[in-house]
Amino acid sequence: MDVSVVGIIGAGQMGAGVAQVAAQAGLRVILNDVSEQLCLRGLDGLERNLDRMIQRGRFKADERDRIIRRIETSANLEDLRGVDFVIEAVVEQEEAKIQLFQKLDRICPPEVIFASNTSSISITRMGARTTRADRFIGMHFMNPVPAMRLVEIIRGLATSQETYEATRALAERLGKNTMTAEDFPGFIVNRILLPMINEAIYTLYEGVGGVMDIDTAMKLGTNQPMGPLELADLIGLDTCLAIMEVMHRVFGDDKYRPCPLLKKYVDAGYLGRKAGRGFYTYDAQGTPIPPLAPAR
Repeated sequence: MDVSVVGIIGAGQMGAGVAQVAAQAGLRVILNDVSEQLCLRGLDGLERNLDRMIQRGRFKADERDRIIRRIETSANLEDLRGVDFVIEAVVEQEEAKIQLFQKLDRICPPEVIFASNTSSISITRMGARTTRADRFIGMHFMNPVPAMRLVEIIRGLATSQETYEATRALAERLGKNTMTAEDFPGFIVNRILLPMINEAIYTLYEGVGGVMDIDTAMKLGTNQPMGPLELADLIGLDTCLAIMEVMHRVFGDDKYRPCPLLKKYVDAGYLGRKAGRGFYTYDAQGTPIPPLAPAR
């Protein structure tokens, strides 16, 4: 399958990151969200990321301009009628994703592949709510997309081999390494990662250590580049909570029970780096300001 135009729905941190790597790979991109303002905000963040890469010697200014010219923004799903491949990166809520795919199902030609960047939701179940379950697949990028090399590919029960091969080829064209996960909540990466993050939040909640203590312990004690609480802020605390709730509901095992402190932070709107506050507070450049005392 020849892919030259990719539609990306959701101009947040993940969607904008996918748009960047697709444009870097020479693909034409239509970056869609519910409003032009959200699209432009995502494009602005993408441009700032490219500027940082220029400062590090990764790109020259003229290449940056070529990358940006390959990206078109859109607040109308009808604009995706002519794309070859769709990647969805909207909020981690199953019904919202299904409603979006059902709208796209009526807009896009039947040969177009639909890929969801879901972190935990069933690919089989979402695909079954469309008319193209054989051309429905999971394509889980890691955050931040331009820096992380992995894409998890998740086949639904009805996903065809042709769809799988086309998706893997596209991910490799984007410069990613791929691995295949079975269609279980959390797949592989988040099935392991999120319970660790949730346990770090319990450690804070129970007063075992403060934010900096926990993150420093895990960075220096287990050689992780980022502590689990700072990583939770990067992922988004609302996304962390949604993943834990899916695993807790489906598996019915209390080891996946979300920490009450995680729920409290999400209720307060402390969603992490994207909101300027999570377990850390962030300045205008997104740099974490160490907390003065443990957050309880």
